[in-house]
Amino acid sequence: MNRTDFSSALKIIKNPAKLALAVMAIPDGGFNLITLEWFMRTSIQPPMFAISIGHSRFSYDCLQKERFFNLCFPSQGMADAVEICGTISGRDQDKFILTKLEWFKGRLAGLPIIKSAVANFECRTITQVQSGDHTIYIGEVKYSWSSPEKKLLLLENLTI
Repeated sequence: MNRTDFSSALKIIKNPAKLALAVMAIPDGGFNLITLEWFMRTSIQPPMFAISIGHSRFSYDCLQKERFFNLCFPSQGMADAVEICGTISGRDQDKFILTKLEWFKGRLAGLPIIKSAVANFECRTITQVQSGDHTIYIGEVKYSWSSPEKKLLLLENLTI
């Protein structure tokens, strides 16, 4: 075991990493998508997920006003959409138009359920914690959707 810098040690444990997309409402209308690597399950009963969003991100502005998000786990066929959502700001462009993702209205807050995803979880934000330059939003899962025949997209399969 050798002492090393954080970045070098992180590279060793990073892959295979799961990715997710979070969907949230834009306060003046429409929806935004963001690619996430920082998320986790935080409770079994009730079921909860936490997502971490940087303060400079448009998604942060959206979640500060609208207290719901959908956590979507992309299938292997969604690599292009995941790359777009991780490199373009929703302040500048509508990512649903760019990605051409098909969706239907969810039950909790009407946020999009992405049809091509492996799973979608509709969450109501119950609390948040500031963590340096990010905020961690903890959402209670109210509805779940899945397509078990699809294969999960992993970070190692992307070029970003």
